[in-house]
Amino acid sequence: MGKYTAIGGQALIEGIMMKSPEKTALAVRKPDRSIEIVDFDQKSIREKIKFLKLPIFRGVVSFIEAMIQGYKAMMISAEKSGFTDLEDEKTETESDAKPEEKTETEETAEPEQKKETGALMNALMVVAAVLGAALAVVLFMFLPRLAVGGLEALFHTTFSSLAHSAIEQLIKLIVFVTYIILVSLMPDIKRVFMYHGAEHKTIFCYEKGLPLTVENVKEQTRFHPRCGTSFMILMILVSVIISTVVQLIFPGVYNLAWLWVLIKILLIPVVCGVGFEILKICGKYDNLFTRIVSAPGLCMQRVTTKEPKEDMIEIAIAALRACEPENPDVDRSIDEQTKEEPQDDDL
Repeated sequence: MGKYTAIGGQALIEGIMMKSPEKTALAVRKPDRSIEIVDFDQKSIREKIKFLKLPIFRGVVSFIEAMIQGYKAMMISAEKSGFTDLEDEKTETESDAKPEEKTETEETAEPEQKKETGALMNALMVVAAVLGAALAVVLFMFLPRLAVGGLEALFHTTFSSLAHSAIEQLIKLIVFVTYIILVSLMPDIKRVFMYHGAEHKTIFCYEKGLPLTVENVKEQTRFHPRCGTSFMILMILVSVIISTVVQLIFPGVYNLAWLWVLIKILLIPVVCGVGFEILKICGKYDNLFTRIVSAPGLCMQRVTTKEPKEDMIEIAIAALRACEPENPDVDRSIDEQTKEEPQDDDL
């Protein structure tokens, strides 16, 4: 990577969101195959509360804001791409099979049906988010601890609290990787991962200063060190290190289950903030240290990114052009980063 950029993005349903220090935009492929650009208002709380721009704090804020903005972008892409109109299409198909003139009442009811469909989709997304959070707690908190207890019973031994925690973190990593691999087998998720690949390739093309054409983008790699996948892997690895340090300072704290769970929850912002700072370093510099740190995340991207089709690359190019800073050289220059560091977000 010849140049550094603060531009990041997120793969959506038939679309991509791109975010630069100046603006945020998403591009979505509509049912008629045209591309629609939607601009986002990206005012961050860090602009109002200055200390939130400090290291560690900015990572926590960026993560929360990215989650909120990502959810909104996903809902918009679902609507613009026609994903929420599937039931309406089925109804229209049935109507076409029996061509009859629509009454005035039926025509008036159509907008109401669309509103109801949108409201239902919002409700389903909220329920899915709640269930997802509950599943994450079960998979990454309770299951690893129960699994370690099962291993102790199986081998008729007792692990030290330090070994207990280390094995628990290893199981957590295995659960995460297995979950991602299984999810990637779903056809709809595979398409999202293809858009993820298009996003990475387009940003690499931009970083090299090449014209943003489909051919130039196709030649780029789909593995990027500053990626959300790498961030998740980093968070788990950083959690292992911080948990180990805590146990060395406070021996036996792991044995008090309720206290250890509380400590783990309180450490989440620290883990998130440290992981964010490491990710920034890996995206900005290319040396032995950053290559070693980036290796697990880059390896995982073989699952979370797929080679995109040309029409997907067109979407990524449109999204990047819509949010490209007025002065791209300032955005890409490492020297300028030392003067005024722009807002950096996960890919």
